Amino acid sequence: MEKTCTNVWESCLQIIKDNIPTQSFKTWFEPIIPLRLEESVLTIQVPSLFFYEWLEEHYVGLLRKTVKKHLGDKGRLEYNIVVEKSSSQKPFTTNLPSSGNGAEGKNQSIPMPIALNKDIKNPFVIPGLKKLQVDPQLNPNYTFENFIEGDCNRLARSAGYAVGAKPGGTSFNPLMIYGGVGLGKTHLAQAIGNEVKKTMPDKLVIYVSCEKFCQQFVDSLKNNTINDFVNFYQAMDIIIMDDVHNFAGKEKTQDIFFHIFNHLHQSGKQLILTSDKPPKDLAGLEERLLSRFKWGLSADLSVPDMETRMAILKKKMYQDGIELPNDVIEYVANNIDNNVRELEGAMVSLLAQSTLNKKEIDLALAKQMLKNFIKNTSKEISMEYIQKLVCEYFEVPVEMVKSKTRKREIVQARQISMYLSKSHTKTSLKSIGAFFGGRDHSTVIYACQTVEDLIDTDKKFKAYVYDIQKKLKMS
Repeated sequence: MEKTCTNVWESCLQIIKDNIPTQSFKTWFEPIIPLRLEESVLTIQVPSLFFYEWLEEHYVGLLRKTVKKHLGDKGRLEYNIVVEKSSSQKPFTTNLPSSGNGAEGKNQSIPMPIALNKDIKNPFVIPGLKKLQVDPQLNPNYTFENFIEGDCNRLARSAGYAVGAKPGGTSFNPLMIYGGVGLGKTHLAQAIGNEVKKTMPDKLVIYVSCEKFCQQFVDSLKNNTINDFVNFYQAMDIIIMDDVHNFAGKEKTQDIFFHIFNHLHQSGKQLILTSDKPPKDLAGLEERLLSRFKWGLSADLSVPDMETRMAILKKKMYQDGIELPNDVIEYVANNIDNNVRELEGAMVSLLAQSTLNKKEIDLALAKQMLKNFIKNTSKEISMEYIQKLVCEYFEVPVEMVKSKTRKREIVQARQISMYLSKSHTKTSLKSIGAFFGGRDHSTVIYACQTVEDLIDTDKKFKAYVYDIQKKLKMS
């Protein structure tokens, strides 16, 4: 078959898809368009400069290998980067809605005015100002400088930084940041707003919780000021909406936000949303609103690993002008692993107890003072223990699991060990791969996916894994 840019790129994608997480593939590779193939040079189009820089920083090795596999040793990859010429243009349109009055236009219970009134009532009033100005409702302490980067948040932070530098001008619109309680969603979302206000002070930025937005909407209905309410939000350049999962069950509020969202998005304005779940898992929201949430980038914040937790504590101590022994920081970081909020709260509690009792902070004091704060001080299950348990279960030598052998029983034990290490420890994928014989993170991802697939399709294999998990819980 004759090689074309399309079929060569499709072949490359098949390899790439098997080596990276599904969400990463959808985010960084599905938007790419193959343009041309000239001799051994494949040219692809990427949506933005940031997009190109991310690929070069994180996937250059994988790209190089796949291109050379299909085009030979002389194979090269060139980029065509889309550059906006005006704020109304979009970098790429593959995920943008189609125009026209289709099904999306149904069930519109409240008419939406597009033109702005001359006198707009401001829900965040600054008395005495005639020109529309807004208190952005941002916490000045929530900045990128104060947000510690780690494997748990790198994608979200990088995307947020790109949006802060060019609001409405990236493919990350809307930017959906999701994750559990206390992991930094509000901090990161407001950091974007603070960055915009620092570099573009004339931009109208507003941070609002979903609950406050809903209450404002109810008040506008009671006071017959719905047009002022809508016009105010449509006038914004950047809306940061916190906890959009709270829209669940509120049909009229969803309807009003749907129209505000459409107006802003079509005007090239930026929307930043936070939620406790990814869009696909949000219940009680209309499908048309969920589809809007999926247009841009959904980036998750997960529980930080040990190194990141320690970095967070050290940063906080530095900001407060406090020095603590490293073993105290390690103790707190090792035992408070639910979220960042609890982590910082534990340290504040420790400092308060030290001040009140006029005692120097050491490891003994930390253990004494935090014993009621720490819910579970049991030692985290280690990868060494998981590996030992799995090898004993399948009666295979421990050293073989780290070897390069491809014997079926050894590969099975290795993959289950990796899967359980990812599930039962806070260790990063990179560290898990390194522990099991110097393998890379893509091998760990593949192993975990294989185990999950076999659990779903092989009853005997499922019983093996569940049996080992029971033994882990009993340890």
